[in-house]
Amino acid sequence: MAHDEVSGAETPASDSSAVETSRTASTSTAVIASDVANPGEPAHRQRITDIDPQAAKRAQRSVYTLFYLSIAGSVFAVAAYMAFPIENDDVGSVRLNTLFMGIGIALALFGIGLGAVHWAKAIMYDKEGIDVRHPVRGSDETRARAVEIFDEADKESGFGRRTLIRNSLIGALIAFPLPGLVLFRGLAPQSEDPATLLSHTMWKKGARLTLDPSGIPVKASDVTIGSVFHIIPEGLNEAPDRLEQKAKAAVLLMRLNPDDLNISPGRESWSYDGIVAYSKICTHVGCPVALYEQQTHHLLCPCHQSTFDVVNECQVIFGPAKRPLPQLPIEVDSEGYLVAQSDFNEPVGPSFWERS
Repeated sequence: MAHDEVSGAETPASDSSAVETSRTASTSTAVIASDVANPGEPAHRQRITDIDPQAAKRAQRSVYTLFYLSIAGSVFAVAAYMAFPIENDDVGSVRLNTLFMGIGIALALFGIGLGAVHWAKAIMYDKEGIDVRHPVRGSDETRARAVEIFDEADKESGFGRRTLIRNSLIGALIAFPLPGLVLFRGLAPQSEDPATLLSHTMWKKGARLTLDPSGIPVKASDVTIGSVFHIIPEGLNEAPDRLEQKAKAAVLLMRLNPDDLNISPGRESWSYDGIVAYSKICTHVGCPVALYEQQTHHLLCPCHQSTFDVVNECQVIFGPAKRPLPQLPIEVDSEGYLVAQSDFNEPVGPSFWERS
């Protein structure tokens, strides 16, 4: 006799295995073996381009037309860059240049991407294949077979046979980088050393600190503890290259309790009664550092969250920036206005190829 642990009743020995199976199954842990037929792979469904040669030709024409559209987009972007140049102090020219170059680059990307996808889905060989991958170097026969597989893939994709598609794709890939090359070349000055230009700003001895964008000079008495001002050098609004100069010379002006500042030797005269001025251009990639936390005295770059400690001469305390914000030495003139003692003592913004 066997004892049923569930009901407490005695059962015949011959039935004990059935009880055990029932008890095990009730706990959802039983593994019941059964023969399941392999469903196999679903039947291959031919595409319209596999059946109809005319449909295949139409698909081929669509693919190389898209690649030609990509080439046209790249050429259009280069032409737009030349036809709509960015003029100094003209926001409208910036908008037109950005609009038409963006349209051209978008067409270039759209043509390559959609053409490649349409080629793969409508023309390339589409039957599934399974290949066993080996973790070690294969034999010579296996390596020779790999070469054959590459050759078969070339034939199945039609890359070597469909010359019109292949050549249009190569042309699109060659033309696509051209707008970027033209755009980046235009960022550098044509007749001056860019390293020298990046190393100097409009700030000079005696240049008054003025509010951005009004250009009103700032007196030391106007700057209260905890306040922050966005500053540009005097005369910047009248400069012919105002936007370029502002991109280098923008400054943040703050006033702290003088006892809170940790000033390193040699910088004792760079501030005035707790008033300090630092470059607004982040030393990571040049974004504007425009967020000031009054209680912690931290400056935050909104682009990549680099954080600078104003108390400790804007040292980096968080984020990808690698060096502190450059400090602008300031003083007060005879009329009580804040003025610069000199230009920055180091290049502003991100590091570049000739920054010392």
